[in-house]
Amino acid sequence: MEGLQYVFRSFGLAMVGAMHPRMLWLSLRPFLIVSVLWGCLIWLTWTPALEILSQFLTTSIFTSWIQDGLVWAGFENARAWIAPLFFVMLLIPLICISLLVLIAFTTVPAIVKIVARQSAYHGLECKRGGGLLGSFFYTLWSVLICLVLVMLTLPVWWMPPLVAIFPPLLWGWLTMRLMSYDVLAKHASVEERDILLEKYRWPLLTMGIISGMLGAVPTFFWATSALALVLFPIVSFVALWVYSIIFVFAALWFSHFLLNALKELRQDELDKALTVQSRVIDTELPYHE
Repeated sequence: MEGLQYVFRSFGLAMVGAMHPRMLWLSLRPFLIVSVLWGCLIWLTWTPALEILSQFLTTSIFTSWIQDGLVWAGFENARAWIAPLFFVMLLIPLICISLLVLIAFTTVPAIVKIVARQSAYHGLECKRGGGLLGSFFYTLWSVLICLVLVMLTLPVWWMPPLVAIFPPLLWGWLTMRLMSYDVLAKHASVEERDILLEKYRWPLLTMGIISGMLGAVPTFFWATSALALVLFPIVSFVALWVYSIIFVFAALWFSHFLLNALKELRQDELDKALTVQSRVIDTELPYHE
């Protein structure tokens, strides 16, 4: 796999960089914003949402069998906790996606700026192939695709093997999309971005999936633990900060990988141009016996 050495190198640099106090603050800021916004929204909608969801689960032909099956299996109190569990499972992807989008818009540019100041990337020209408007539509389209996939796969998330498979794949794909665009938005041209995303498509997807697997740990506990349901506000805050730290680490990882790849791409293009130029000069020189 081309670029595999870049993956390991940038992973080590991201691990070191994530320990910096500045990065911890950058992970704390979006966590606080998302926590306050979603905390207020959940507090305002918890009771009516549970009533609507409970009625839907009881009367809908598509979901009533779930409660009947749980009662048949011996879970007599299933009707009391099935609606809150489903509500929490619906909130998890929405909260995670909102956190990832906020980090992509507000935190990734700051991280890229910090990484680009390092000596390894000194002098890297900014060609500004992406802007705020382009990032907005790119993010919107990616999130819509991810939400559709989430809705299609959500009914099987509670199954133990699948809860460790689908979230990493979905978060990995979305992380790869958002991080790659925002990291290259300032420094790469549109053509350079397309070349890099095509050339390193599989390494970038691997990085995204690994980041998604790291995020699957709090997802698995959040979605399957009875303690997480009882202590939902506390557990959700802790899980959100873990997500935020993971997303900041992913931003560092993608920044080191893509800025280094961009630097190598430009160096290769420069070497090719110099080679062609030297050949042209050689052919134009008079031949002496």
